[in-house]
Amino acid sequence: MFIASFPAGPWQTSCYVLATSSRAECVVVDPGMGALDGVRDVVAEHHLKPVAAVLTHGHLDHMFSVAPLCAGYDATCWVHPDDRHLLADPLAGMSEDTEALLARLGGAGTAFTEPDDVRLLVDGATVEVAGLALDALHAPGHTAGSTMFRCDYPPEPDVDSLLFAGDVLFAGSVGRTDLPGGDPTAMARSLRDKVLPLPDGVVVLPGHGPQTTMAAERARNPYLQPSYLEEVLA
Repeated sequence: MFIASFPAGPWQTSCYVLATSSRAECVVVDPGMGALDGVRDVVAEHHLKPVAAVLTHGHLDHMFSVAPLCAGYDATCWVHPDDRHLLADPLAGMSEDTEALLARLGGAGTAFTEPDDVRLLVDGATVEVAGLALDALHAPGHTAGSTMFRCDYPPEPDVDSLLFAGDVLFAGSVGRTDLPGGDPTAMARSLRDKVLPLPDGVVVLPGHGPQTTMAAERARNPYLQPSYLEEVLA
């Protein structure tokens, strides 16, 4: 299996390129602001062809480049229906501070449109594309449509599978819930019902920051502890 990742844009959002091997079709996870050049470099170096862009959610830093990427490679966009509106109107999910930062970066006048081919996800669906199978875990809280994707990984000691967590789960933290569409109670339910049941051997590839494992987060992440979840969900 081939996996490449790089941080893109002012928010250093992790963009991932997945394929069964070099010289194959590939999937791009979260092509955010500044990601297009990085994707082009990866696919050119490894002779890959993007056929799908998979979005963990609709925030600007995760989807800024999805329309031009899909247009340039004739690729399909996958997103949860609750975040589909953000493809054409990402400002609806931003704070005033983020809008001001975007203006300073010169992106305030960007015209956003949906990619030509948008496919909608539901919880438990499997996206089968480019020889890969990504299982969708709808985990609202950061946004209404936040979705994690779990993917089998070739047999390796102590590795169960990969989890592209978006902004649901980070190393030592979780995604913020104070932006439009955020919901702290929904986030706590997602952590309890979708994150905690995952095996310790799952390698977590978050939307920002370093990779981690479920074993490490179960032990040390304060937002996964019973005391926190019981307080929020009481």
